[in-house]
Amino acid sequence: MRIHIATDHAGLEFSTQLQRHLADQGHEVVDHGPIEYDALDDYPAFCIRAAQAVVRDQAAGIGTLGVVFGGSGNGEQISANKVRGIRAALVWNTSTAELARQHNDANVIAIGARQHTLEEAFELVDTFIATPFSDEERHIRRIGQIAAFEADGSLEPDPRGAVAPNVIADDASAFDPEEG
Repeated sequence: MRIHIATDHAGLEFSTQLQRHLADQGHEVVDHGPIEYDALDDYPAFCIRAAQAVVRDQAAGIGTLGVVFGGSGNGEQISANKVRGIRAALVWNTSTAELARQHNDANVIAIGARQHTLEEAFELVDTFIATPFSDEERHIRRIGQIAAFEADGSLEPDPRGAVAPNVIADDASAFDPEEG
């Protein structure tokens, strides 16, 4: 399998070690940066490029997934999810790594390098790669709804029907917690 990896300075050591780990398992690893430590680097470009590569490879029928690292993994996940066709999940234990694949067919995971040991990160990535999508109808349906919204903004009808609130805040509205 081809694995696209991106990080920032906080995950650079993890990324380097993970690349070796995955290559030793026979995976083709593509590093999207950074190539050297810079405490002021910006992760979005690295993570977005990795996510774009995952989408391109999947469209070409290549078995591929992505892994993005950062201090917490949050910004990296957000960045990857800006790419149409990406379903990036922040994982923090093997259960979330497994469920990201089984239920959400996630094609990228984000990991907080400051939140885990290297061994834990290896376990999260290995679990993610080894777990197949369940192909259950309910998960296919839900992923389809996400893709439809991503493509054209369409949503399923509100199941609450006519009683659903239709409140949209405008620029002049503000909530004052002291006034309620």
